Amino acid sequence: MNILKTSIGIALATVITTAQANTLDQARSIESKSNTASAVSQSKIDKSAEATLAYKADIERLQEEVKNLAVYRDHLTGLVNSQQQEMTNLNTQIETIKDTRQGVVPLMYKMLSGLTDLVEQDKPIKIEERQLRIEKLEHMMTRADVSDAEKYRRILEAYQIEMDYGSKLGSYQTQITVENDELIDADMLHLGRVSLMARRLDSSQYWSWNTYTNQWQAVDSSFNDELGKAYALAYKQIAPSLLVLPISLSLKEVK
Repeated sequence: MNILKTSIGIALATVITTAQANTLDQARSIESKSNTASAVSQSKIDKSAEATLAYKADIERLQEEVKNLAVYRDHLTGLVNSQQQEMTNLNTQIETIKDTRQGVVPLMYKMLSGLTDLVEQDKPIKIEERQLRIEKLEHMMTRADVSDAEKYRRILEAYQIEMDYGSKLGSYQTQITVENDELIDADMLHLGRVSLMARRLDSSQYWSWNTYTNQWQAVDSSFNDELGKAYALAYKQIAPSLLVLPISLSLKEVK
Protein backbone atom coordinates (compact mmCIF):
# COMPACT_ATOMS: atom_id res chain seq x y z
CA MET A 1 0.00 0.00 0.00
CA ASN A 2 2.72 2.30 0.90
CA ILE A 3 4.61 1.32 -2.22
CA LEU A 4 1.54 2.15 -4.33
CA LYS A 5 1.16 5.52 -2.68
CA THR A 6 4.78 6.20 -3.22
CA SER A 7 4.55 5.29 -6.89
CA ILE A 8 1.50 7.41 -7.37
CA GLY A 9 3.26 10.32 -5.65
CA ILE A 10 6.28 9.94 -7.87
CA ALA A 11 4.10 9.75 -10.96
CA LEU A 12 2.16 12.80 -9.92
CA ALA A 13 5.40 14.68 -9.20
CA THR A 14 6.75 13.64 -12.58
CA VAL A 15 3.56 14.83 -14.33
CA ILE A 16 3.64 18.12 -12.43
CA THR A 17 7.32 18.62 -13.23
CA THR A 18 6.72 17.88 -16.89
CA ALA A 19 3.77 20.27 -16.99
CA GLN A 20 5.78 22.98 -15.30
CA ALA A 21 8.61 22.47 -17.81
CA ASN A 22 6.21 22.76 -20.72
CA THR A 23 4.71 25.89 -19.24
CA LEU A 24 8.18 27.40 -18.79
CA ASP A 25 9.11 26.59 -22.36
CA GLN A 26 5.93 28.17 -23.59
CA ALA A 27 6.60 31.28 -21.50
CA ARG A 28 10.11 31.52 -22.84
CA SER A 29 8.84 31.11 -26.40
CA ILE A 30 6.23 33.82 -25.84
CA GLU A 31 8.87 36.06 -24.30
CA SER A 32 11.19 35.47 -27.25
CA LYS A 33 8.44 36.19 -29.74
CA SER A 34 7.47 39.28 -27.74
CA ASN A 35 11.06 40.50 -27.71
CA THR A 36 11.35 39.90 -31.45
CA ALA A 37 8.08 41.72 -32.07
CA SER A 38 9.26 44.57 -29.84
CA ALA A 39 12.53 44.80 -31.75
CA VAL A 40 10.69 44.87 -35.06
CA SER A 41 8.29 47.49 -33.71
CA GLN A 42 11.18 49.58 -32.39
CA SER A 43 12.91 49.35 -35.77
CA LYS A 44 9.73 50.51 -37.47
CA ILE A 45 9.41 53.32 -34.92
CA ASP A 46 13.02 54.37 -35.53
CA LYS A 47 12.52 54.32 -39.30
CA SER A 48 9.28 56.26 -38.92
CA ALA A 49 11.01 58.84 -36.73
CA GLU A 50 13.83 59.21 -39.26
CA ALA A 51 11.33 59.61 -42.08
CA THR A 52 9.43 62.18 -40.00
CA LEU A 53 12.61 64.18 -39.42
CA ALA A 54 13.47 63.98 -43.13
CA TYR A 55 9.99 65.16 -44.10
CA LYS A 56 10.23 67.98 -41.57
CA ALA A 57 13.58 69.05 -43.05
CA ASP A 58 12.10 68.91 -46.56
CA ILE A 59 9.13 70.99 -45.43
CA GLU A 60 11.39 73.62 -43.85
CA ARG A 61 13.56 73.72 -47.02
CA LEU A 62 10.50 74.09 -49.24
CA GLN A 63 9.12 76.83 -46.98
CA GLU A 64 12.45 78.69 -47.30
CA GLU A 65 12.36 78.29 -51.09
CA VAL A 66 8.82 79.65 -51.13
CA LYS A 67 9.97 82.70 -49.17
CA ASN A 68 12.90 83.24 -51.59
CA LEU A 69 10.59 82.84 -54.58
CA ALA A 70 8.21 85.38 -53.08
CA VAL A 71 11.09 87.88 -52.69
CA TYR A 72 12.25 87.21 -56.26
CA ARG A 73 8.69 87.60 -57.54
CA ASP A 74 8.42 91.00 -55.84
CA HIS A 75 11.81 91.94 -57.34
CA LEU A 76 10.66 90.97 -60.85
CA THR A 77 7.41 92.86 -60.35
CA GLY A 78 9.41 95.97 -59.47
CA LEU A 79 11.60 95.53 -62.56
CA VAL A 80 8.57 95.10 -64.82
CA ASN A 81 6.95 98.22 -63.38
CA SER A 82 10.19 100.15 -63.84
CA GLN A 83 10.54 98.95 -67.44
CA GLN A 84 6.97 99.92 -68.19
CA GLN A 85 7.66 103.39 -66.78
CA GLU A 86 10.86 103.59 -68.85
CA MET A 87 8.94 102.59 -71.96
CA THR A 88 6.41 105.32 -71.25
CA ASN A 89 9.22 107.87 -70.85
CA LEU A 90 10.93 106.69 -74.04
CA ASN A 91 7.70 106.95 -76.00
CA THR A 92 7.28 110.49 -74.69
CA GLN A 93 10.87 111.33 -75.67
CA ILE A 94 10.36 109.83 -79.12
CA GLU A 95 7.38 112.07 -79.68
CA THR A 96 9.43 115.04 -78.46
CA ILE A 97 12.31 114.09 -80.78
CA LYS A 98 9.95 114.05 -83.74
CA ASP A 99 8.91 117.61 -82.92
CA THR A 100 12.52 118.62 -82.33
CA ARG A 101 13.67 117.17 -85.66
CA GLN A 102 11.01 119.17 -87.48
CA GLY A 103 12.57 122.31 -86.03
CA VAL A 104 16.25 121.29 -86.16
CA VAL A 105 16.38 120.34 -89.85
CA PRO A 106 15.26 123.77 -91.12
CA LEU A 107 17.64 125.36 -88.61
CA MET A 108 20.56 123.36 -90.03
CA TYR A 109 19.76 124.53 -93.55
CA LYS A 110 19.64 128.13 -92.32
CA MET A 111 23.00 127.64 -90.60
CA LEU A 112 24.48 126.25 -93.82
CA SER A 113 23.11 129.19 -95.78
CA GLY A 114 24.64 131.59 -93.25
CA LEU A 115 27.95 129.76 -93.46
CA THR A 116 27.91 130.04 -97.25
CA ASP A 117 27.24 133.79 -97.07
CA LEU A 118 30.04 134.22 -94.54
CA VAL A 119 32.60 132.49 -96.76
CA GLU A 120 31.50 134.38 -99.85
CA GLN A 121 31.71 137.78 -98.15
CA ASP A 122 34.78 137.06 -96.03
CA LYS A 123 38.44 137.51 -96.85
CA PRO A 124 39.84 134.68 -99.01
CA ILE A 125 41.48 132.83 -96.12
CA LYS A 126 41.82 129.17 -97.19
CA ILE A 127 38.91 129.84 -99.49
CA GLU A 128 39.07 126.55 -101.45
CA GLU A 129 39.19 124.52 -98.24
CA ARG A 130 36.23 126.38 -96.77
CA GLN A 131 34.14 126.09 -99.92
CA LEU A 132 34.89 122.36 -100.12
CA ARG A 133 33.83 121.96 -96.48
CA ILE A 134 30.48 123.61 -97.25
CA GLU A 135 29.96 121.38 -100.31
CA LYS A 136 30.54 118.31 -98.16
CA LEU A 137 28.08 119.57 -95.55
CA GLU A 138 25.42 120.22 -98.20
CA HIS A 139 25.92 116.71 -99.59
CA MET A 140 25.78 115.28 -96.06
CA MET A 141 22.36 116.83 -95.46
CA THR A 142 20.80 114.52 -98.07
CA ARG A 143 22.42 111.34 -96.71
CA ALA A 144 20.12 108.96 -94.85
CA ASP A 145 23.02 107.09 -93.22
CA VAL A 146 24.07 110.15 -91.19
CA SER A 147 21.97 110.99 -88.14
CA ASP A 148 20.57 114.48 -87.60
CA ALA A 149 22.67 114.73 -84.43
CA GLU A 150 25.85 114.03 -86.42
CA LYS A 151 24.84 116.52 -89.11
CA TYR A 152 24.24 119.19 -86.50
CA ARG A 153 27.59 118.41 -84.82
CA ARG A 154 29.52 118.79 -88.09
CA ILE A 155 27.83 122.08 -88.91
CA LEU A 156 28.75 123.41 -85.46
CA GLU A 157 32.27 122.15 -86.03
CA ALA A 158 32.44 124.15 -89.28
CA TYR A 159 31.31 127.27 -87.42
CA GLN A 160 34.01 126.67 -84.81
CA ILE A 161 36.63 126.47 -87.55
CA GLU A 162 35.39 129.77 -88.96
CA MET A 163 35.66 131.33 -85.50
CA ASP A 164 39.25 130.08 -85.20
CA TYR A 165 40.18 131.86 -88.44
CA GLY A 166 39.29 135.10 -86.71
CA SER A 167 41.49 134.62 -83.66
CA LYS A 168 44.70 132.84 -84.71
CA LEU A 169 47.90 133.51 -86.57
CA GLY A 170 48.08 131.03 -89.42
CA SER A 171 50.02 130.29 -92.59
CA TYR A 172 49.54 128.04 -95.60
CA GLN A 173 50.38 127.84 -99.31
CA THR A 174 48.06 128.31 -102.28
CA GLN A 175 47.80 130.02 -105.66
CA ILE A 176 46.54 133.60 -106.00
CA THR A 177 46.02 136.07 -108.83
CA VAL A 178 47.85 139.34 -108.37
CA GLU A 179 48.20 142.44 -110.57
CA ASN A 180 48.17 141.94 -114.34
CA ASP A 181 46.23 138.71 -113.73
CA GLU A 182 49.41 136.91 -112.82
CA LEU A 183 48.80 133.53 -111.13
CA ILE A 184 51.52 132.76 -108.58
CA ASP A 185 52.31 130.19 -105.91
CA ALA A 186 52.23 132.08 -102.65
CA ASP A 187 52.90 131.78 -98.94
CA MET A 188 49.80 133.06 -97.14
CA LEU A 189 49.64 134.55 -93.67
CA HIS A 190 46.63 135.77 -91.71
CA LEU A 191 46.35 137.30 -88.27
CA GLY A 192 42.75 136.48 -87.45
CA ARG A 193 40.72 138.48 -89.93
CA VAL A 194 42.62 141.67 -89.18
CA SER A 195 45.45 141.13 -91.66
CA LEU A 196 45.78 138.87 -94.71
CA MET A 197 49.14 138.72 -96.45
CA ALA A 198 50.73 136.88 -99.40
CA ARG A 199 54.32 136.60 -100.64
CA ARG A 200 56.19 134.87 -103.40
CA LEU A 201 57.81 131.61 -102.38
CA ASP A 202 61.23 133.22 -102.78
CA SER A 203 60.17 136.04 -100.37
CA SER A 204 60.94 138.66 -103.02
CA GLN A 205 57.56 140.39 -103.01
CA TYR A 206 54.60 140.82 -100.63
CA TRP A 207 50.91 141.65 -101.07
CA SER A 208 48.13 142.66 -98.69
CA TRP A 209 44.44 141.95 -99.23
CA ASN A 210 42.45 145.13 -100.00
CA THR A 211 38.98 144.73 -98.50
CA TYR A 212 37.53 147.63 -100.54
CA THR A 213 38.62 146.38 -103.95
CA ASN A 214 38.69 142.65 -103.05
CA GLN A 215 42.10 142.44 -104.72
CA TRP A 216 45.70 141.84 -103.77
CA GLN A 217 47.66 145.04 -103.35
CA ALA A 218 51.48 145.09 -103.53
CA VAL A 219 53.26 146.17 -100.35
CA ASP A 220 56.21 148.54 -100.49
CA SER A 221 59.51 146.65 -100.26
CA SER A 222 60.52 148.71 -97.21
CA PHE A 223 58.20 146.49 -95.16
CA ASN A 224 59.82 143.25 -96.34
CA ASP A 225 61.95 142.72 -93.24
CA GLU A 226 59.06 143.27 -90.85
CA LEU A 227 56.75 141.04 -92.89
CA GLY A 228 59.42 138.37 -93.09
CA LYS A 229 59.54 138.46 -89.29
CA ALA A 230 55.77 137.82 -89.19
CA TYR A 231 56.13 134.80 -91.46
CA ALA A 232 58.98 133.46 -89.32
CA LEU A 233 56.75 133.77 -86.27
CA ALA A 234 53.86 132.03 -88.06
CA TYR A 235 56.18 129.14 -88.98
CA LYS A 236 57.43 129.06 -85.35
CA GLN A 237 60.97 129.93 -86.38
CA ILE A 238 61.28 132.75 -83.85
CA ALA A 239 59.86 133.57 -80.43
CA PRO A 240 56.63 135.61 -80.22
CA SER A 241 57.18 139.33 -80.55
CA LEU A 242 55.42 142.53 -81.60
CA LEU A 243 54.36 142.53 -85.26
CA VAL A 244 53.70 145.37 -87.68
CA LEU A 245 51.28 144.27 -90.42
CA PRO A 246 49.06 146.00 -92.98
CA ILE A 247 45.40 146.01 -91.95
CA SER A 248 42.82 144.24 -94.13
CA LEU A 249 39.71 145.78 -92.61
CA SER A 250 36.97 147.98 -93.94
CA LEU A 251 35.64 150.95 -91.97
CA LYS A 252 32.54 148.91 -91.21
CA GLU A 253 34.66 146.13 -89.72
CA VAL A 254 36.71 148.60 -87.69
CA LYS A 255 33.58 150.01 -86.14
